[in-house]
Amino acid sequence: MQLPVNLPTTFRSALAASDRPLVGMWVCSGSPLVAEICAGSGLDWLLIDMEHGPNQLGSVLAQLQAVAAHPVSPLVRAPGLLPVMIKQILDLGAQNILIPMIDTAEQADAAVRAVRYPPRGIRGVGSALARSARWNRVDDYLAEADEHVSLFVQIESVTGVENAAGIAAVDGVDGVFVGPSDLAASMGLLGRQTHPDVVAAVRRAFEAVRGAGKPVGVNAFDPAVASAYLEDGASFVLVGADVAMLARGSEGLAERFIGAPVPGGAGK
Repeated sequence: MQLPVNLPTTFRSALAASDRPLVGMWVCSGSPLVAEICAGSGLDWLLIDMEHGPNQLGSVLAQLQAVAAHPVSPLVRAPGLLPVMIKQILDLGAQNILIPMIDTAEQADAAVRAVRYPPRGIRGVGSALARSARWNRVDDYLAEADEHVSLFVQIESVTGVENAAGIAAVDGVDGVFVGPSDLAASMGLLGRQTHPDVVAAVRRAFEAVRGAGKPVGVNAFDPAVASAYLEDGASFVLVGADVAMLARGSEGLAERFIGAPVPGGAGK
């Protein structure tokens, strides 16, 4: 006997239903256990990262399964605008996908086409074989797939900021995420995400995206910077990362119980 399955709501719907900005964290470790721990933290969303994290399709699947029992929205960041991989990520059951390094409206439109079935897009049809439709247990998945998938694109360059309004206006783009790290690098300010010129560029992107009627997000691990971006109108923010929290926490333990390392020595 086949039982019908109802899929969770998308991140797009969560944003629309919320009366406050949604707060999340990066999950970069590739560990389903760590993802499950983060999912139960009370945060609103998690970014499972395939661009810079050690994730492949199998580890992403395991993390999606691990967080499914928790009231948190998982987004999967693809390595790039790669239609074949985007198809595979969606077939794993990822309902929310982020495409990095989008500089133009044409690239944003290509991202939309990659997540949509023909005739509106180029996504390959394999739902009967895939977790996305729960192996054909989701009624009318093919006809209603657009309702089950939300697409966010990432602006990370001077060119992207200049084209932010056009990118956000593309039909099928549900929101824009601004990446200050690569943006700073594109401005000749590598590693200086909080430089006033970078912050000003982020704010210009905010204004353009919001002017197009779309939600805009950003990452800021400095609490003061994150709060400032929230005041500037960010609808969703990343305020930490699993690997960074583990690194700083373990360093804190070492400093407290061992002491500062002695140059050239093993510690004290």
